[in-house]
Amino acid sequence: MPLIRANGTELNYDLSGPTGAPILALSNSLGTTLAMWDGVAAHLRGRYRILRYDTRGHGASPTRDAETRIEDLANDLIGLLDALGIEKAHLAGLSLGGMTVQSVAAMAPERVLSLSLLATAAHLPSRESWRERAAAVRDRGTEAIAAATLERWFTKGFREAAPPSLTRTREEFTVCDRTGYARACEAIGDLDLRPVLGRIRVPTLVVAGREDPVTPPSVAEELCASIPQAELVLLPRAAHLFAVEHPAVTAAHLVSFLDRHRGEVAATGAVGFAAGLENRKAVLGTVHVERSLAGAGPFASAWQDFITRTAWGEIWGDPRLPWKTRSLVTLALMVALGHEEEFKLHIRPALANGIDRDELQALLLHTAIYAGVPAANGAFRWVRDTLGEEGSSEPGPR
Repeated sequence: MPLIRANGTELNYDLSGPTGAPILALSNSLGTTLAMWDGVAAHLRGRYRILRYDTRGHGASPTRDAETRIEDLANDLIGLLDALGIEKAHLAGLSLGGMTVQSVAAMAPERVLSLSLLATAAHLPSRESWRERAAAVRDRGTEAIAAATLERWFTKGFREAAPPSLTRTREEFTVCDRTGYARACEAIGDLDLRPVLGRIRVPTLVVAGREDPVTPPSVAEELCASIPQAELVLLPRAAHLFAVEHPAVTAAHLVSFLDRHRGEVAATGAVGFAAGLENRKAVLGTVHVERSLAGAGPFASAWQDFITRTAWGEIWGDPRLPWKTRSLVTLALMVALGHEEEFKLHIRPALANGIDRDELQALLLHTAIYAGVPAANGAFRWVRDTLGEEGSSEPGPR
């Protein structure tokens, strides 16, 4: 992922999704990286153009050993939008990220289409406790507070199940730069956005976990009472970092809210090669696309240009159909037309675009009715050839 200069610092970021889609910027929590949004982003893939970044001093964004305020983090995000040529965006943030996007909405309301505040607050006392935590981490690193932090972040059942996402989150937390973490703690300790919440005039979603000991439902209710256009969602069996523990549920609430405030979305129209190439790599993978381009030769280069601009720029870049829907349509057409190679090419991208195994199976059964049993029988075999044991077995005698 690239680094970009913004507000006098460097930020590691990832921008992907249909080039014509509305932009959703996601800001991470204290002690995490942009990877905390992986599960949520998978459910939003192709519906919105998603911008994720590492807050300064987190992940691959370098630490600046200078006093940091929430306003500085807000200016980092505004600077990132400027550097990427983004005039307006939907903003969402969790915990520290939620504080950052609140500040952006109060400072630069003209840049914000909507606001989603997850497990966050406008004021989180006490200043002394945050200073103490900062001092402890400066002295011993984040490993020293990892166990207590995970206990606040996740429900007991999730911690006991120990899924891979929990392990990844813990690893990211324990390698978080101690100075970057401490500076962020001090920023939270000094935070008080309550006087400016009334300036936030965009549609706002506030989401809280019922079992969150850090920012409990009462804190979310205070936010809603102070922001004119705010609405509240309380998640059952959810603690603080519910975007990691419950990504599908988090994404469902985000999509429901964002779609109501998305506005009219037009077809993409003519698209340049670079924009089409970005979509093509995002769906099919960089290695495959670069191999195709490198192997095209002089005669087929015009064809590569055509499909990149037209298929991947204008069609896959059209935000009126999300990528999950386009993947379903593409697979169904390949079954009906008997295009084995193209079907196999699109199976893994379809899974990345949010299609699960049950939906894939249901799709193939659907094609048996409308494209014929032999076509569906072959498709079941193609899935097995591509995914092996993780896919389907032979559909059986017919």
